This record gives sequence, C-alpha cells and structure tokens, in this order.
Amino acid sequence: MNNILEVKDLCKTYVVNKRQNNVLRNVSFSVAEGEMVAIMGPSGSGKSTLLYTVSGMDRVTSGEVRFTGQDLSALPSDRLAELRLDHMGFIFQQMYMLRNLSVLDNIILPAIRSEKDKSSRADKRRRGLDLMNKLGINELADNDINEVSGGQLQRACIARSMINSPEMIFADEPTGALNRTSSEEVTDELCRLNSEGTTVMLVTHDSHVAAKCDRVLFIVDGNIKEEYNLGKYGGASTLRERERKLNDWLMDMGW
Repeated sequence: MNNILEVKDLCKTYVVNKRQNNVLRNVSFSVAEGEMVAIMGPSGSGKSTLLYTVSGMDRVTSGEVRFTGQDLSALPSDRLAELRLDHMGFIFQQMYMLRNLSVLDNIILPAIRSEKDKSSRADKRRRGLDLMNKLGINELADNDINEVSGGQLQRACIARSMINSPEMIFADEPTGALNRTSSEEVTDELCRLNSEGTTVMLVTHDSHVAAKCDRVLFIVDGNIKEEYNLGKYGGASTLRERERKLNDWLMDMGW
C-alpha cells in the first residue's frame, strides 16, 4: 500500500516575545492510503499544530512533509491553497460556516471556489444533496445554520469536506463539542468514509473515538513518543475490547 502522507524530521517553532517555542521536534511518520489515524496526547503537546502543519495549513520550520509525493514546503502559497481545496478535506471542532448561506450552500462553497471543478452549479448542488442524503441530513438543505443541531451541523461539515472528493480528510477534535450520541454518529460517518477509501487523520482526546481508528500516534512535548496499531475497525461488536486495550496502552503512556 502506498503512503499518501510522509513526514520526516518535522520541526515547528514559533517566536513569542523574542523567545523560541519549539512546538514540534523532529517528528517523523507516514500514513498509508486508506488508513484512519488518530493523534492523541496531553494538552499542549502539539497535536493540533501537527495536524495543521502536515496538512499545509501552517508552514513547517524545517523538515519535510510530502502529500501524494508533493513537498508542501516547496509549494508557493497559491499552489498550496489549491492543493488543500481540491485534494484535502477539513473538519474542525468549531463548525465554521457562513451565517448568510443555507446549509447546502455552505456545503457546496468549496466546489464553487474550485477551479478544477468545471461542473455547473446545478451539478454541484446535486452532488451536495447526494452527500447530505448519505449523511441523513438532506431535509436540512435550505435551513439556516442556526436552525440545526450540533450533530447535524457537524455532519454538514463532513459533507462539505467531501464535496471536492478529497484523497484525505484532516479533522481536529471533530466530536469535541458534541454529546455522546452525536459524537457516535459523526465518528461512524468518518469510519464509513474511510471504509470507502478516504484516508482520515484526526486529533482527539476521546479514546472511544480513537478506538475506531487503525492506528494511534501518541505525542508528548512535540514528538511522537509511541504508536499503537489497532488494525481495521470490525464494527460495534469489537469496540469494547479495542477501547479496553487502547486505554491500557494510554495508561502506560502516562495518559
């Protein structure tokens, strides 16, 4: 299986009040096509910074990040933005959507902005409605974003992340603002997308969510301390045992 993401000796440093803050230190790992990988670790360990840096949302200080063979650090800003728009999907804990647009119009906005997508607006709307139907929220297409629940809105964010058929989705605490039921629904949708071939990398503090992933990277003080391979998620009947094993390992890691 080919690697979709390859990270080598990644460092990220911020300068605050003339003092260097080394958030990431010599991080190296790879993600294979079709994998679902969780990033876990204590608060302030660099989880979100790692996600933003390897996805090209933030520039590396040193090291190398290759996505589908392309060195992100070598790309000019406009080409990097184009790559993110057309080949990556993003989901965040805070569900950033435009209040003056309907749920459907928010979902298809990345497709409208994409220069790669030459289809008509009507085709984009049909594609958006198809995604909403798969996620069980098609009846909300014309709603304002303040007329839907948090779980429904996060599923709309998943639909938006998929509108340009990305090779990989990056998610930062996608269930962090949801109750357990909505969290379960959103995680299951990410698992379904992954089973259909989309690679997923997510930051989470929830071992219940991470237990559905193939692999967990545990980051401490800006470096990956260890990783745990769970294998492919086999459904609800396997979840309790996967979560138990993962929690035992997390305790060994000092979680």
